[in-house]
Amino acid sequence: MLKTILVALDGSEIAERVIQTLDELALSEDSKVILCHIFPTPESEMELPADKPHSDSPTLSFFHIEKQLQAYQESLSVKSALELVNGDPAEEIIRLANIYNADLIVIGSRGLTGIKRIVLGSVSIQVVEEASCSVLVVKPN
Repeated sequence: MLKTILVALDGSEIAERVIQTLDELALSEDSKVILCHIFPTPESEMELPADKPHSDSPTLSFFHIEKQLQAYQESLSVKSALELVNGDPAEEIIRLANIYNADLIVIGSRGLTGIKRIVLGSVSIQVVEEASCSVLVVKPN
């Protein structure tokens, strides 16, 4: 039985699909879902695409992400918590999974292939390789 599920959301269009996939899991009343978002630190932002717009106001971005996670949280039928942290996304997802003793991590994949995957890296691949629990990777449509 899945008692604790860590759901990593990055604010992209794949987040909706991750939440839909979470809704399709058969969770018991005793299950707890932790919705998390990792704000990359300047060191880890090297992995972000150059053409991706960066927020000028970290506070505004934090507020927007927090509101989005709260909206997802309200739609859940099980106990839940929010975690918004700074750091390397893969490392922080794994750290949170260990702290909460998660049975499952649910994470989206950007679907990068070839040179883009090599240059930009893949958070989901790193989480799959290093997590101590099962990982469900949700692919784009």
